[in-house]
Formats: sequence, C-alpha cells, structure tokens
Amino acid sequence: MFTANTTLMLVATFLPVLGALVLLLVPKDQRRTFEIGSLLLMIASLLLSLPFWFGYDRSSDAVQWFMAVDWIPALGVKFAVGMDGISLLLWLLTTFIGPIAVACSFKSIEERHKEYYIWMLVLQTAMLGVFITQDMFLFYLFWEVMLVPMYFLIGIWGGPQKLYAAIKLFLYTLAGSVLMLVAILAIYFLQHKATGSYNFSLASFQQMAPIIAQQSKTYQHLMALAFFVGFAIKVPMFPFHTWLPDAHVQAPTAGSVILAAILLKMGTYGFVRFLLPILPTATKELMPWFIALALIGIIYGALVAMIQKDMKKLVAYSSVSHLGLCMLGLFALNPYGIKGGLFQMINHGISTSGLFLAVGIVYERRHTRMIADFGGLSKTMPVYATIFMIMTMSSIGLPLLNGFIGEGVILMGSFQAFPWAAVVATLGIILGAAYMLWMFQRVMFGPITAVNEKMDDLSLREILYFAPLVAAAFWIGLYPKPIMDVMDAPVRKLVTQVNPDFFQAEALAAKQAEAAKLGMQGMAAPHHEAAAGHEEGHGAAAEGHAAHEAPAHETPAHETSAHGGGH
Repeated sequence: MFTANTTLMLVATFLPVLGALVLLLVPKDQRRTFEIGSLLLMIASLLLSLPFWFGYDRSSDAVQWFMAVDWIPALGVKFAVGMDGISLLLWLLTTFIGPIAVACSFKSIEERHKEYYIWMLVLQTAMLGVFITQDMFLFYLFWEVMLVPMYFLIGIWGGPQKLYAAIKLFLYTLAGSVLMLVAILAIYFLQHKATGSYNFSLASFQQMAPIIAQQSKTYQHLMALAFFVGFAIKVPMFPFHTWLPDAHVQAPTAGSVILAAILLKMGTYGFVRFLLPILPTATKELMPWFIALALIGIIYGALVAMIQKDMKKLVAYSSVSHLGLCMLGLFALNPYGIKGGLFQMINHGISTSGLFLAVGIVYERRHTRMIADFGGLSKTMPVYATIFMIMTMSSIGLPLLNGFIGEGVILMGSFQAFPWAAVVATLGIILGAAYMLWMFQRVMFGPITAVNEKMDDLSLREILYFAPLVAAAFWIGLYPKPIMDVMDAPVRKLVTQVNPDFFQAEALAAKQAEAAKLGMQGMAAPHHEAAAGHEEGHGAAAEGHAAHEAPAHETPAHETSAHGGGH
C-alpha cells in the first residue's frame, strides 16, 4: 500500500515534527541551530511537496496517492491519506508559507527559541495532516492537535494581552470542534444503523448524503448547523469572528502569517470537504441564512477596518471581509462561485501574509503599529514601500495581480446564483480598496518625523522572504490557468454532489440556444431571398425549407455533446 509517491507525501508531511523531535536533543542556548535547523526542515518539506504539483492528474476528480491501513479496526478507523486538487493546493500553500514564517522570526523572537521553533514545526505537520487525511477520525485528530501549538505561540510569544487572546482562541475553536464532533458521531452511528458497519472513511460519509436526506428536517438542520458553526468559527464568519482580531494583534508576526494564510482556510476547506457534500439538502435549505451572514461579514469587516488605528488590526478585519467573500462564492454552488472561492483562499493566503509581514517589519524597528506614528516611509524605505504597495494592490484586487482573478470569478458565480448578493458584495470590494489605500497613503507619504528618518530599509533576509510572495502574486495574476486546471475536476464533482440540477439546467439551456439558433437560420433564408425579387420567391422558399431541414440532422450530435458535458 505504501507506494513511492504516498511515502514521499507522508515524509513531506511529517518531516517537520520529526525534525522537532531531533531539536529536542539540542541544548537550548544554541539559538542559531534552532533557527537554521527549522528553516532547513521547512524548505525540505517544500521541496518534497513540489513533485506533487507536476505529478497531479488534472483530468481526474478522484483522490490521488490514496493509501489506507487499519488503525483501530474495532471502531472502523483507518490511517487513510490522499489528495484531490482542492486539498493539494492548500497542502502546497502550507509548505510554501512554512519557510517564510520561520525566516521572519529570526529577529522578532528574543526568548525561549528552542520551544518556539519546535512548536512551529509541530504546527506545520498538524496543518499539513488536515489536508491529506481521508478519514474523519484522523481529520479530527489533526484538527485538534493544530490548536495546541498556536495556543502556545500566542500565549508565550504574543503581545501584552497574549493570554487573553490565546484563551479566547482556544475556547472559541474548542467549542466549534465539539459541535463538529457531535455531528461526526451522529452520522457515524446513523451509518452503522443503515449499513451495519462502523466506518470513519470520508468517502463513506459523503455516500451517506442520500440516507441523511431521508431523515427528518430537524435532524438534518441540526447536523448542518453543528458543522456550520464548527467551520464558521475557524473561517471566521460573522458573528463568530471576535477571536480573530485579538489573536492577530497579540500573535507574533509568524503567528499572524500562519493564522491568515493557513488556519483560516481550515474553515473554508471544512465547508467544501464536509458540509456541502455530506449535507447538501440541509445546506440548500439553510442557504439564505448562510448567505446573509457572509454578506454581513463582507460589509461589517470592511467598515470596521476603515476606522482602525492599528495597522495589524486593520489587516485582521480585512480578513473577515475577504473570507466572507470567499464564503459567498462557495455558497453559490456553481463552478464559477466555488472555483472563485477556492482561488481567493489561495490569494488571501499570499496577499495577507505579505501585509502582516510588512506590518511586522516596522514593528520590529519602531515597536509600534499605530498608523499615526508613521508617515513618509517611502522616502527612507523605498524597497519596503514598493513591496508594501504590491501586497496592498494584491489585496484590493488590482488587475495583473492575484486578487483580481479571484474576486472576478466569485462575482461571476454569485451573480449567476443570486445577483442581489453579488451587488452587495461589490460594495465590500470597493470599501476594501478605500481602507487599504488610505492606510498606505498615511504610512508611506506625507511629512516624515526624525525617528522615522532613521529607520533602515529591508535587509537581504527580509527581501528574500518577501520575494516568493511577490512572485506568486504576479504569477497567479498573469497566468491563473494552472491553478484553475488543478481544481477544475474536483469542483465539477462537488457541484454534481451538491447541486446536480445545475449541469442539467446548463445542458438544457445549451440545447434551447442551439434550437433557437437553428430556427433563426431557417427563418433568415426565405426573408433574404425574398428581398432579392418576387420572381425568385418560390425558389427562395424551397431553399429556406432545405436550409431549415439540413441542420436538423445535426441536432442529435449536439445534444449528445451537451449531455456528455452534463456528466
């Protein structure tokens, strides 16, 4: 069962935690060893993950590199791993962000270096494990383990109110996790009742969708709400978002980067992987409420971001708005919306990571994040100002950068499903441009104080960990096709699971359009010929009749094509 590819996937996933075990043996005063060792482990995990980008079969919607071995047979628990296109993209994003998060910590972490880097490595493996698991029990294990390192990263190396923020994060996430566990167990026992066997397999849970749809509406809605709250807290969606600004503001820079880039995506990933395919009927029945919360989050996050005086808190509230837009795309339940939501998840991980890194740069130099304490930094820090500008434009969706593609596709999908919601979401995008540009203008331009004149521009190390984010922003903005291709087949499968009527309606519309086109061709020929003269009228009518009949023989071929597209 352990093929070479599967083994490589497991090595890339577990290498960080294995390296952490080795670092436990190193004396705690060896600061440089922990810094370089952690960075090399993260880079090695990234390099080992790259072959999967090139080896992924983009034409298949199946889970690839799948492997399952019995773990707890009495409970139906297997150690099952594998990836489809959706999980592959998030898995690669995690390995991509890991080295950046470690590299930005070299100067900002001034105490307990051994514990800090070990927790960073443990967190990396826990996050990677969430995206490769194909067993609900194993998923829940990784989901819970992930919370512990983040709690300590904020609680030990955070700001003045670090314990408050860490405990709030822990309690919110734990509450959501317990609700999710209740839903998992309820479906687990329903499955045993229906099939006579116990099985935590993700595929078997998704296959339970028709049986769950036969249960009472109360049962379905309670299960859907339990999953929804568990994942909405992690996203975070309004009104479950209040832990996020505190966690971001108090977390060290690397903690904020990981929170924004990866941890928030666990929630959106949960919706795509569990709620939508397992409980499609209940999801569609509750959809108006879900859409309303997403729209409130988009507008509320943008408005609150506009009044922030702290740069880090402004970026934190922007995440509430941006992730609300992602959720709106997912709730459209059509290929454009879901693709746009998933695509924007990747984009948000890149642009918001860059913004938190940029805020961390000035905090290391001035030990303040207040917008009013800065001004005119473009004069003394031109390289920093350039990179900050690129990340800002990426966040607001400037054409040629990654954010533009994601927002555009989300609006296409949401407009197709609910036009009024797309119009409201557009207002959030406009507000997003307003508060980001306003922050950039106040920090980078205007008069400069004597203190800010002494600030050093970016060092080589800082340029090196910004460079991959800048390159990714331009690459995705200029050529998004490779990422779209990876998610195409699994998104089509998901839409078929959740909203099968969509493709049937699409095929029917194509047939009707073709029929109308053929009818117009048949009508046009007699009119055209009649205009040429009365003496040719009879011949024109015959010619028009032939023109109308001839394409009719081609219609079944078109219908077959459309029908095949529906599948």
